[in-house]
Amino acid sequence: MPSGKTVKLILYEVLQFAALTVPIFVIMERFARLIHDVKGQDRTAYWLVVAVSIAYVTSVTLLVWVPIKYLTLKQRLFFSEITQWRPTALAYLILCTFPCFAILITSSKVQVDTGYRLDHFTELPVSLVLFSLICVDITERIRPCSLTGQSDSLDPDFDMSGPVLTHLEQVSTVSGQLHPDEGQNGLSQGRPQARNGSASGRWPDLAGSPGHSSLSSRAPTTAYLYSSSSRPRSYSGHLGFLWRRDGRSEMFVDSFLFWLDTVEMLRVTGDPSVFYSAWVFPIYIFAFLSTLRLAVTPHNPLLSSAGVALQDLPFFVIRAALLGVFGYVTPLLYPLKNALLSLAFVYFTFLTKLRIFRRHSMF
Repeated sequence: MPSGKTVKLILYEVLQFAALTVPIFVIMERFARLIHDVKGQDRTAYWLVVAVSIAYVTSVTLLVWVPIKYLTLKQRLFFSEITQWRPTALAYLILCTFPCFAILITSSKVQVDTGYRLDHFTELPVSLVLFSLICVDITERIRPCSLTGQSDSLDPDFDMSGPVLTHLEQVSTVSGQLHPDEGQNGLSQGRPQARNGSASGRWPDLAGSPGHSSLSSRAPTTAYLYSSSSRPRSYSGHLGFLWRRDGRSEMFVDSFLFWLDTVEMLRVTGDPSVFYSAWVFPIYIFAFLSTLRLAVTPHNPLLSSAGVALQDLPFFVIRAALLGVFGYVTPLLYPLKNALLSLAFVYFTFLTKLRIFRRHSMF
């Protein structure tokens, strides 16, 4: 009987392979029906497109997908040194998401050129592509975790990530802690004793510093004492289950929220006036560029700047143009979100480093 790790590995690989193949087959069959109607009920054209989709899936599976999965799982060659991005996710974007978006754009172009709007846009293809994308993201995130019992890589209970403020204590100033026979500019020959958590040897540095006299004349301050202990890890009572947390379930929530803006952008193409216009090209192009964030690991510092450069800034420009041309085809909440996140990123990343914003007396 196979072990639990083997079953989990097979389950993940089957899910990712289904996410790779199912969207391609569905969208290509939809495109085949479109060509069949445009060519005057030509069955040859229909089966030709279907055969091309089967050949494409077989080729990319054997030549690209299987070798990448083998090298990734076995940690061979340079894949063992990759920690900041995900090769499998990048391969999925190139092999599945990109051709699916290209076929959707082509179907719009074919109908506009022929003058027949035979294939009214349905929401299924886009939802299927994005749902498969989210499934790949979730499997990549949850792969290191165990599927049974408590999470072995994430803390399932409520835990504070930093120290917790326990109580306050009134302490004297620096000059008050010096011995009576010492002035503000002199210290005893022995090493000072550490007080209130201060490291030994710190007072000589303060005494020799220019700001020692001003610091010693200040009023007594309040010391914040911290404790490394967190809240209780379990709660009793009938409603104790309301405080339970598990990082594995939160991965699903985070992944869906992560792609919500891209979902809304592609939802705009559900409007026939947008789908049968030239605006479908920039929408799908920039939507695909935003999906490139899937290749970056969730805790990579590059993810923040990539989100602004690949999603928020271009999405704001496109949505502002769409609102001006087509009216309220998208809620105002999303362009406001894109503008606010872009401004916040620029301000806190660049402007706060300027000298004028370093003044502590401003805010």
